[in-house]
Amino acid sequence: MSRAEFTGLISPDALAARLGDENLVIVDIRTAADGAKAAFEAAHIPGAVHSDYAADGWRAKIGNAPGMLPPLTHLAALAGRLGIKPQDDVVIVPAGTAATDFAAAARVYWTLKFIGHGQQAILDGGFKGWTAAPQRPVATGASAPKSAGAYPVVAQQGLRSTADSTLVASRSKQASLVDARGPSYFEGREKSAEAARAGHIPGAIQRDYAGAFEGGKLKAPGELQQLFSAVPQGPVISYCNTGHSAAANWFVLSEVLGRDEVALYDGSMTDWTQDPDRPVATGKAA
Repeated sequence: MSRAEFTGLISPDALAARLGDENLVIVDIRTAADGAKAAFEAAHIPGAVHSDYAADGWRAKIGNAPGMLPPLTHLAALAGRLGIKPQDDVVIVPAGTAATDFAAAARVYWTLKFIGHGQQAILDGGFKGWTAAPQRPVATGASAPKSAGAYPVVAQQGLRSTADSTLVASRSKQASLVDARGPSYFEGREKSAEAARAGHIPGAIQRDYAGAFEGGKLKAPGELQQLFSAVPQGPVISYCNTGHSAAANWFVLSEVLGRDEVALYDGSMTDWTQDPDRPVATGKAA
């Protein structure tokens, strides 16, 4: 993988070959479900730094929507605190245990891309995949990032869809809406606690993000292509409840399958349903 192609997924072997590079930043984002900071200190990839996906504020609660894009000043400071500079290659390391921790990695990836960083990849198989081969080195101890200045943000607005632009897309059918949730949420039999109403955005295609995974890893590109074959070519908006699982679908469509004009609606249904004038549909997926 050349620097010009440092996007998408990186294999454990490819990462192992890069260990020690000055312009490499490895960010381990293992969450509370996988031991978070304690698990990191017990074992991590040499040179990695730890960032708590929840505590570090990769997403922000704005109004009643808990998954919104944080203020750019916060993200600039966070990237700097982790030692990320514009010329660096960043590898994001999830636990590799479930689809949901991959989604966290995809959301971090999307956020870095949104602030203008162009060189990031997710470790295929996460930390679990790294340790599957006993010859790969593991370090212990506290996270010790090489702090950098605030990241010089250049926001890539085309990667993000707002409630207004999603409403326009829903009415005009100028973009395909892809709902990353399971059938019970999509059909309106269940809802997120923060959502004001149950159901989905009218016209959306339901594609449960968990279907893209097997054993904590993304399926092969051919299988992913088939899974998303019902999504027409052209602009796409990925959403879910809080912009978490939708980040995984965004990653598959944009970074694995190479589709253009794929945006993430970070507010998703918890933001969408705050305004009673925005339509919500219920019933079976088409």
